[in-house]
Amino acid sequence: MAKTASTGSIGKGSPKMKRVDVLEEYKKRNAEKETLNLVVVGHVDAGKSTLMGHLLYLLGEVSERSMKKFERDAEKLKKGSFAFAWVLDETDEERNRGVTIDVAITKFQTAHKKFTLLDAPGHRDFVPNMMSGAAQADVAILVVDATPGEFETGFDSGGQTREHAVLIRSLGVSQLIVAVNKMDVVNWAKSRFDEICAKLSTFLSQSVGFRKQNVTFIPTSGFTGQNLAKCTSEALLSWYSGNTLVEQIDAFEPPVRPIDKPFRLSVTDYFKGGIGAGGGGGAVSVSGRIEGGNVQVGDSVTVLPINEVGVVRAIEVAEESVKWAVAGDNALMSLTGVDMTHINIGSLLCDPSAPVPITSHFRAQIVTFDIDIPLTIGVPVVLHHQSLTEQATITRLESLINKATNEVTKKNPRALPRNVAAIVEIKTSRPVCLEKFSASKELGRFLLRSGTVTVAGGIGMSEDCAPLICF
Repeated sequence: MAKTASTGSIGKGSPKMKRVDVLEEYKKRNAEKETLNLVVVGHVDAGKSTLMGHLLYLLGEVSERSMKKFERDAEKLKKGSFAFAWVLDETDEERNRGVTIDVAITKFQTAHKKFTLLDAPGHRDFVPNMMSGAAQADVAILVVDATPGEFETGFDSGGQTREHAVLIRSLGVSQLIVAVNKMDVVNWAKSRFDEICAKLSTFLSQSVGFRKQNVTFIPTSGFTGQNLAKCTSEALLSWYSGNTLVEQIDAFEPPVRPIDKPFRLSVTDYFKGGIGAGGGGGAVSVSGRIEGGNVQVGDSVTVLPINEVGVVRAIEVAEESVKWAVAGDNALMSLTGVDMTHINIGSLLCDPSAPVPITSHFRAQIVTFDIDIPLTIGVPVVLHHQSLTEQATITRLESLINKATNEVTKKNPRALPRNVAAIVEIKTSRPVCLEKFSASKELGRFLLRSGTVTVAGGIGMSEDCAPLICF
């Protein structure tokens, strides 16, 4: 049975609609298989898309006919080895360049669980896209390349292996599989696997904050398919007796779902028109992960920060029409009564009776990453919150604090060097929706970037630096 935050009352909706006991229906749904959101991250060319594309094929999520077409099309471009990657890399630009650009979303099932797969880009130019995908994830796979020199390139300073690990942990992911990929290139050498595990294990536990018991290392080959769903390689079986990648994915623990908290959905995409019987041409459809609470057809929802109220006319989860959806679901919803020009990527839908706080000046606790230039008052940054990006400025450095105890170690520091925790004040160029971390772990986290570098991760503490902007 999936865990829930509590068993209180479920949200209100239109009295004309027949209400569903969401908590009871949710228990029934998860009695069969629980649902998790899985993001796949790692340095560019580590083989993420090939690994997961091949896994989906082995699980029967890709037909033999489709796979043959991918192979023919890839051969025409002299990119035969990319055929499995094309399962997830669908656009012409991604296929021509051989890199993932947008977050690909698909579904698959293991023996005991259902997964929404988020295949995130690895190239440093697309880190904001990767963060948008990671913000929707419950669990993660970090893919590293075992090829001599390639792991080192991704892991050393400037490589995306380090940055992606830090980012997913900062965004709340606590369970991680490290897929040591392309092990066939090194003939399944145990010494290479052990070397990579030793370096990453120390980094992930001491520098990033993962608990060792929540990190598992799996040797794989996305190209040959070895140790994805089964293992037949004698070279690997001579020293490895652990789980296959599918078995380890199936072992992920589902997180607590705050399904009876106020409804929250962060918009990752939107378009004109309704889905199914959801209002026709006068409707607007929005998609995103529900971060808190639940929603039913007929419910009223508020779009923030513009503060416009609409009515839910249709809901789809996993491309199936449903009457309700809960925290953790990636949902597509049709709304009526909302002007599409008032919706943006990063907008929040919420319960009208419990809106998300809106502010342009807030107090936060941040941890700086491995930065070269210290952060100072007035430094311009970009705030990344769920799918939202907003220009911001650090307006005050209140104190440095001890990471372990949160005790103040220095008041009014002049600058924040690398790897320190601090209390700061941040001002955004426009009002943003941000909850205190104590009220919502999902909507209380954010990241700060400067140029092409992610400089800090933080949590909202309060909005008392300035009055909330209430509409």
